[in-house]
Amino acid sequence: MKTAIVVGSGAGGATAARELQGAFAVTVLEAGGEFHRLTPKLSTLETLRKTGVLIDEREILLIFPHFRVRKAGDGMVLIHGRGLGGSTTVCTGNGLRMDRDLRALGIDLDREFDEIYREIPISTAHQAGWHQTTRRLFEICQEMGLDPWATPKMGDYERCAHCGRCVLGCPHGVKWDSRTFLQAAVAAGARVETGCRVERIVFEHGRATGVQARRGLRSVFYPADLIVLAAGGFATPAILDASGIPCERRLFVDPVLWVAGRAEGSGQCYEVEMPFVAQREHFIVSPYFDLLTFFFNRAARYPAVDTVGLMIKLADSDQGSVTARGVTKTLRDVDHERLREGVEICEEILRRFGVDEGSVFLGTLNAGHPGGSLPLTAREAATMHDARLPDNVYVADATLIPQALGNPPILTIVALAKRVSRCCVEAWSDTRAPALAAS
Repeated sequence: MKTAIVVGSGAGGATAARELQGAFAVTVLEAGGEFHRLTPKLSTLETLRKTGVLIDEREILLIFPHFRVRKAGDGMVLIHGRGLGGSTTVCTGNGLRMDRDLRALGIDLDREFDEIYREIPISTAHQAGWHQTTRRLFEICQEMGLDPWATPKMGDYERCAHCGRCVLGCPHGVKWDSRTFLQAAVAAGARVETGCRVERIVFEHGRATGVQARRGLRSVFYPADLIVLAAGGFATPAILDASGIPCERRLFVDPVLWVAGRAEGSGQCYEVEMPFVAQREHFIVSPYFDLLTFFFNRAARYPAVDTVGLMIKLADSDQGSVTARGVTKTLRDVDHERLREGVEICEEILRRFGVDEGSVFLGTLNAGHPGGSLPLTAREAATMHDARLPDNVYVADATLIPQALGNPPILTIVALAKRVSRCCVEAWSDTRAPALAAS
């Protein structure tokens, strides 16, 4: 049986591993380790915050090592998950289909999404347990003509305890994350190696023969017949660049800005994150308690239980790049203009909620949906393979998405990874159909 290396275990990597195992002998290489949810109560963490020792967002590693944080040149905080499950373990569990731009290229993912809806429970069952604060915010958005709708969530949300810990690792096993697919791959025979940071692809006579990775102080070569990069929008382009395959000088990140203020006893910190969404042309607005701002931004000076806020998630322009040397990302004037538009909407929602205007503050601009550095075009609609890549190297993460979604991307990444995996099996597996093999 031919062998395949899958780099990364997040939405794209775990999906690829599950789909490829059986047609290939799959080894998943994950830079991080086992995921462990953050267990201290919010009150305990709030006490730590009051000591004043938390002054830089990169210190979050001291509290929760599954986040990786870096800062862009303009101060924007870039954040992503690391460890088994990737960013799916530290996301809010949203299950939105966002493939309009892909469909415009001739990429029809109906089959893949149909499979996903059978494999992952997706519902708005959490709406039945919304706290009063969320219900009132929803009503206000309706009154303002913002057409809010309950966010579909991935998992068994009939059991949601509305504890507000979605991004810290769901303590009740409600939220789906990609470790479910990873476990299925392992049960079928796949192998997973953690603490294994892939540095570059190794070539011989123009063909990829495996990857060179770092395990502790050791450099290890992993041979493979097929390589699927799904390390995320920051790591995948860096691996390609280090391998002599530069990506395009473009990068989107879906920036998030929290607009919040004081509302005594609102208790939003104990609600499911992003319970509903109001979609605008270039951004979404959604109720959200921004833990990054709360712990590291002195503007967030009110107790958690007395703070209420909304996020703006922006579909940003693609000004930026990722290389082996690092990440460059800046926002354009049009991005800042759209953020200001979102701030005005959020301030009006908070005013109608009863928040004192003098207490309203803006959070730390942060982003965690990197992608777009090797975007699909109509040329790749059939093969899902960029001509710049060796024939036996594929990408299966948000690096392929043509432009910013300004929306949660996980469901779409899973669908993309399914399609990429299908193309890999058809092109490279020993079990591919004879007609395909002959072609």
